[in-house]
Amino acid sequence: MERFGNGFGDQFKEDIVSPRSTVLQNLLYIACWILIVICGVYAFLMLQVVTVQFSVQGLIMLLVSAGIVVLMFLYKDRAKVEYEYSFTNGNLDFAKVFRQVRRQELGSMDVRKVTACGHVAHESFQRYLSMKDVEKKNWFLNRDGNLFYFYYVKDNKKHMIIIEPSEEMVEMIRKCVDPGVFQG
Repeated sequence: MERFGNGFGDQFKEDIVSPRSTVLQNLLYIACWILIVICGVYAFLMLQVVTVQFSVQGLIMLLVSAGIVVLMFLYKDRAKVEYEYSFTNGNLDFAKVFRQVRRQELGSMDVRKVTACGHVAHESFQRYLSMKDVEKKNWFLNRDGNLFYFYYVKDNKKHMIIIEPSEEMVEMIRKCVDPGVFQG
């Protein structure tokens, strides 16, 4: 029996998950830039004060404000996040995309090797979630979205990944896993 559709090539589906409302993301991004400018100006003023009249307190204020500028600049893109899921013939790749510019690979899995998977709304999700020592990874943005979980054991550790795939991808996953693995 064929597990991958019509047999005329690879099965491929890519989902990009964005927040339904980008207002909060945009406000956080703008707030980061405002804080960068304010702390940058303050650091520049403190640099002038420290060079004219050295004080330990002034040096500490300079270092703290300059540190805030550097950290905010490095992490400002994290205010605008998307997740990307790529399904190819039973392999699912996960990535986190920052401001549609920088990509962080989160991992990859062969869905044929999971112990259980299904919609978070199904009662089986709570059973696996309540197990002791389950390492849970939330790779989704919208809590009210079509959340889907994977439960698997790797290196004697229990893992659970929760994502937000399209129904088309869920259907591809369902066709790929062994009978009894898909929990609904």
